Amino acid sequence: MFIQTEETPNPLTLKYSPGRVVMEKGTLAITSTEGAWRSPLAESLFHVAGVSEVFFGHDFISVTKTEDHDWDLLKPQILGSIMEYFMENDSVIIRQDEGETALLENTDETSEVIKEIKELIEARIRPAVAQDGGDITFERFTDGVVYLKMHGACSGCPSSSVTLKNGVENMLRHYVPEVQEVKAI
Repeated sequence: MFIQTEETPNPLTLKYSPGRVVMEKGTLAITSTEGAWRSPLAESLFHVAGVSEVFFGHDFISVTKTEDHDWDLLKPQILGSIMEYFMENDSVIIRQDEGETALLENTDETSEVIKEIKELIEARIRPAVAQDGGDITFERFTDGVVYLKMHGACSGCPSSSVTLKNGVENMLRHYVPEVQEVKAI
């Protein structure tokens, strides 16, 4: 098995591409050891000292480290954990709390503006951001402001505010005149 490792714009995050589907549907950010129970792979990765966040995309895994650890030491351990996991599993297994339902989009939203915003995010923005090991998801649209959540390599990245303002905001304002501003949550 060959796992490609790429640097991201965030120096604390590396993107690992195992050459297969990681998440069949959606994405998942796990930001603590307490949340790692949701995935056996996340549990394994959080056993590596220095791992602070794990993000699963469609065909990649972004791993964020703490500032006091070095990639030269972490990288082989992380690669070993990912390789071992995918030798036995086809994709990331996600566990849910009893009574927890899968995250579904709010089907009551009928606003044409919100539909346009979501379509642009899905078709043009998320694929571009995924190439850098991150993700951006729509949270809400209120009074001309689009609120987005940054995940993976985008979360805490020094260049994320530039990407948000110069890239995402300009595109949304161009195609959806009702959008006045974009903010990260």
